[in-house]
Amino acid sequence: MAPFNLHWVIEEKDADKWIKQFLAEHEISRRALTDIKFNGGNISVNGKEENVRYKLRTGDKLDIVFPPEERSETLVSENIPLNIVFEDLSILVIDKPPYMSTIPSREHPTGSLANALMGYYEKQSIESSAHIVTRLDRNTSGLVLIAKHRYIHHLCSLLQQKRQIKRTYQALAEGYFTDNFGTIEAPIGRKETSIIEREVRPDGQYACTHFEVLEQHVGFSHVKVWLDTGRTHQIRVHMSYIGHPLLGDDLYGGNTTQFTRQALHCSDLHFIHPITKEEMTFHSEIPEDIRP
Repeated sequence: MAPFNLHWVIEEKDADKWIKQFLAEHEISRRALTDIKFNGGNISVNGKEENVRYKLRTGDKLDIVFPPEERSETLVSENIPLNIVFEDLSILVIDKPPYMSTIPSREHPTGSLANALMGYYEKQSIESSAHIVTRLDRNTSGLVLIAKHRYIHHLCSLLQQKRQIKRTYQALAEGYFTDNFGTIEAPIGRKETSIIEREVRPDGQYACTHFEVLEQHVGFSHVKVWLDTGRTHQIRVHMSYIGHPLLGDDLYGGNTTQFTRQALHCSDLHFIHPITKEEMTFHSEIPEDIRP
């Protein structure tokens, strides 16, 4: 497969700009330009190689070819099936199953989504590393956005800063909710006695969670949850904090008699495509193992 590349036909509003200026407006940094120049990339206009001081004209065809990415030597490629919901030259949307880590860890060095991605990229001859934009906990299932190049990952990070990547979750929480809608604003930080567990604490980072009760059942409720912030374990910590821990969540006090994992699923993903600027929306049904 060809290296990652971008193509523009220059419009009148961009005429008389240097390539360097035009690319900066498209979030291609000086560092990236240096990488392109010295590590196997290419900048061309109308099929002819040009430098960044070329002044663009209306109708010019500008092509940028990025150099091949160096893959991490420690990230092992594995032949693990992926449930690909969407794919184009820039991004992937994958429906991650439960019990799969997003990236390898000391406890789970293999079998992660990143390992599976490397195996898939090898099969498809895609020159990229694992750029996972929206991570999920190991036991949380659902939609994950992946960038197929570090430049796309950078653009997605900018979208995240602007809150233009939105995720909605389905969860089963213990108890009966007296209010059908609610917002939890409580700072979250690492628990001093654990390297994994988080808790609400005054010196933590600001965190805001919204919820809507979809159905009330005997002993638990089916809720929809969405976030203004993205703290580690945020939904799990906040729901436990208000007295409604997620079913199956043994780390934060949830009842584990019915489920072997926290009943949490990323069901909806909405974002602005980093290249086409198109609004993209994807949905994943809640899996059978935690279906109410």
